[in-house]
Amino acid sequence: MQRILVTGANGFVGQVLCRTLQASGHHVVAIVSSSAESPAHADQTLRCDIRDSDALTRAVADAAPTHVVHLAAITHVPTSFKDPQLTWQTNVMGSVNLLQAMRQAAPEAFVMFVSSSEVYGAAFKQGIALREDAACLPLNPYAASKLAAETAFNEYFRQGQPGVIVRPFNHIGAQQSADFVTASFARQIALIEADKQPPVLHVGNLEAERDFLDVQDVCDAYLSLLELSSQGTSYPRCLNICSGRPRRIQQILDTLVGLSSCSVEVVQDPDRMRPSDIPSATGENSLIRQITGWAPDIELEQTLANILAYWRYQVNMAQ
Repeated sequence: MQRILVTGANGFVGQVLCRTLQASGHHVVAIVSSSAESPAHADQTLRCDIRDSDALTRAVADAAPTHVVHLAAITHVPTSFKDPQLTWQTNVMGSVNLLQAMRQAAPEAFVMFVSSSEVYGAAFKQGIALREDAACLPLNPYAASKLAAETAFNEYFRQGQPGVIVRPFNHIGAQQSADFVTASFARQIALIEADKQPPVLHVGNLEAERDFLDVQDVCDAYLSLLELSSQGTSYPRCLNICSGRPRRIQQILDTLVGLSSCSVEVVQDPDRMRPSDIPSATGENSLIRQITGWAPDIELEQTLANILAYWRYQVNMAQ
């Protein structure tokens, strides 16, 4: 059993990861903000803002982790445009604060930094599945801040900090915020089914292709990568987590609508069009397959059915 510290533990991914870690027999220490609810699947909960370096150092000392998974971040791209200062303070300085806290209080702990496929940005315009050595050409403040944080982690790795950077592609599932595309579609369908919204479904760019994964598959990948800590320094420092299969947003919508008996009119909403949209964003996953044997296991259709069931429940509970 390892003592695993998870920042951002009460977020969409954090909750699934804490449950996955506990189910695997690990002692989970969650870091959440002062106003957040305690995660259901944590053995210990600590409260601090990762932008507060002193408080974070105390939290890391209290946790005494063998491993750290750094999830805490501003992850919503539109928010990163609206509030770039908060995004950079949280995603970059919060990461540096964590690295310094580990240096002082847990120098031997293995750290996993959860970056994002968004760092590749304009490189996706090549129209091919990108490997980890592809150029990183961010197209929004969120992506730029993640790449800057990667630079900080790589510097600490150079100085001897054990750890790895992961670049997950689009991961989806129940409890994800309706700010994100699949949850937005499912929530609207559930509202239409319950006669709480006119039968009009507002969408953004349906032609874009993205590499979608179930959040549980992503967390299983994280779990397998934490085992790299037993391999000294003989492992890659950066790995994609992806399916390698591009899926059109139109396909996502069609599948969700097909799971419902209601008829809907699809209307494109200019406010939902991302200013940096690129036609296709797909990753190449041979490295993580080779290193850990991990591969995605959950079919997209099952994931979408789970998301729709979740939003039906939420809408019915609100009645």
